[in-house]
Amino acid sequence: MKTPQKQWLEVMGACHHVLLLLIMGPFFTLLVFFLLFTRLWSFSLLYLVWLYLDWDTPSQGGRCSRWTRKWTIWKHQRDYFPIKLLKTAELPADRNYVLGAHPHGVMSTGIFCNFSTDSNDFCQLFPGLRPWVATLVGLFYLPIYRDYLMFIGLCPVSRQSLDFILSQPQLGQAVTIIIGGAQEALYAVPGEHCITLRTRKGFVRLALRHGASLVPVYSFGENDIYRFKSFAPNSWQHWCQVAFKRLMGFSPCVFWGRGLFSANSWGLLPFAKPIATVVGRPIHVPQCLKPTEDQVNHYHQLYMKALEQLFEDHKETYGVPASTHLTFL
Repeated sequence: MKTPQKQWLEVMGACHHVLLLLIMGPFFTLLVFFLLFTRLWSFSLLYLVWLYLDWDTPSQGGRCSRWTRKWTIWKHQRDYFPIKLLKTAELPADRNYVLGAHPHGVMSTGIFCNFSTDSNDFCQLFPGLRPWVATLVGLFYLPIYRDYLMFIGLCPVSRQSLDFILSQPQLGQAVTIIIGGAQEALYAVPGEHCITLRTRKGFVRLALRHGASLVPVYSFGENDIYRFKSFAPNSWQHWCQVAFKRLMGFSPCVFWGRGLFSANSWGLLPFAKPIATVVGRPIHVPQCLKPTEDQVNHYHQLYMKALEQLFEDHKETYGVPASTHLTFL
């Protein structure tokens, strides 16, 4: 049984994740510009100068801090759901990896916890690997917030950034990309498993250019931590969501969870539903600086089959009915 203090710490851990993804970016941006019109204007000015000089750092490996990744708050967040990390095969550190993560869900909570922090001992399960999580490029334009993201090992999901990481002389770089992205977030309905993958092939080209092995990753329970309102593909609401995503890079989803002080009230705190992130077997990919479409399609098909098999092998273990299958969009 958890003590009231432990339960409260877990709630704070989950709350911190929500604030990190929804509030901190706009808050720090407004703070920096607000201070320009106060007696503390010099702090904002100095930071903006620093921002200008440091602009390219996110696409050049960032400033990942092992200390930040080991914060205790991440373990409280892990225990709130709880979140698990399952290893199904060895990932030797003598090569690089591109991990394709599915599904996006509302906030990619399982992926963040398992690969952006050390709360589930990723570095012990996969010794010699250095984990990275690629996220929206636009987030690294936000002052102060960008530095926080870099400290926990996040990098922009841009060609320049990913090429830089996978071109390092030290092997064992493991880049996690949430393949479906903002489009897949529109299908984060509890109990459903819709994957946006059929036309997403950039990650395969990336792996071929660098000879990095492809690894399918699936987080069971990711879509269950929020209630979600989905709209029909031909509805005006869905059209507005897609148009907003194309303009801003992320989808305005309609979702809700529990309240901060009570599990029976409405709020933005996720429900305490278990999440299990399963890391599949690597698909070895040859290096080809200019991959052909046939090569890309071949390894893309291999990846889709491996992901589907990973889902089928583990779905019943994590409460998914045997009759449920992946839906590829």
